[in-house]
Amino acid sequence: MKIQGAVLNQMGAERPYARTKPLEIRDIELDDPGPDEVLIKITAAGLCHSDLSVVDGNRPRPTPMLLGHESAGVVEKLGENVTDIEVGQHVSTVFLPRCGECDNCLTDGKLPCIPGTAVNNSGHLVGEHLRLHDDSGAIFHHVGVSGFATYAVLNRTSVVPVGNDVPPEIAAVLGCAVLTGGGAVLNAGQPRDGEAIMVVGLGGVGMAALITALSLKKGKVIGVDANPDKLSRATELGADEVYSPADLAENGVRAPVVIEAAGHPKAFETAFAATAAGGRTVTVGLPSPDARSSLPPLTFTAEARTVVGSYLGSAVPSRDIPVYEKLWREGTLPVDELISGKIELSEINTALDRLADGEAVRQIIMFD
Repeated sequence: MKIQGAVLNQMGAERPYARTKPLEIRDIELDDPGPDEVLIKITAAGLCHSDLSVVDGNRPRPTPMLLGHESAGVVEKLGENVTDIEVGQHVSTVFLPRCGECDNCLTDGKLPCIPGTAVNNSGHLVGEHLRLHDDSGAIFHHVGVSGFATYAVLNRTSVVPVGNDVPPEIAAVLGCAVLTGGGAVLNAGQPRDGEAIMVVGLGGVGMAALITALSLKKGKVIGVDANPDKLSRATELGADEVYSPADLAENGVRAPVVIEAAGHPKAFETAFAATAAGGRTVTVGLPSPDARSSLPPLTFTAEARTVVGSYLGSAVPSRDIPVYEKLWREGTLPVDELISGKIELSEINTALDRLADGEAVRQIIMFD
């Protein structure tokens, strides 16, 4: 079938992206779903820094590639062997398929699936399949999703059912920002009663961590960011205290659980320095592969500190997304507050500029 999608032909385009247009909106052929796959009609897709990091070359991927990984849709066709989901079911997409059998899958979300990671890195679906192509040849899939398009074929493990009454923009954000930021708090940080939770970096993932921390009501919640507008937003959402990185250091503020969600080495250093003795620094951001941070090793011993890496919020999506959906339904997790704007697919390059400039939390592409 013919679909329309946003294809990255080459990484490393100069900015502004509104001028250079690294993402080309064009017609593409999408094959029918094969065994263990589903076809979904995309209803909404969010722009995330993980998309931007492919565009700017910080996270190299094969090209041409149809980008997008945080999305929602409606199941339209089932491949052979798919019997646990029905046509018409609404779903959130997740960017890490899980085989459920490898050694990493047996860590209960701590480590990413080994074969799932391999096909994500190569730009294929599970089974080394490619379902996208045009007259020039094959087009690679972005981490098993390719959600910046009108339709997508995904492995069954890359979709999680949600209630058909969940708005598309909410369902999209549940599958990445909330799954990652919320999981950094719940699965990796595991705050105890009375413990303060600090979040360093208040983009989409960081804000999701913040609202998750607020929903727990364990202890005070602290937001840290260099952008005054994001600090104001965190205050509006209920943060007890907010600081710029400079003010944080000047005031000597520390917390037992600190989530680093910026994906930058300086942010990681800030988060580590702000972690209290005996505390846990959880890093969930994805910096450039060649980024380096400098930490005092004596502090690990003298203050009994722990640093926890949390990929995708240490999540098992099929287990965790229903938890966040329930919190959203109960009104304790205001996911809609993460959405800073809704756009059309044709506006995607301009939206990338806003994302790169730190002017947006989550911009959502809405499809008819």
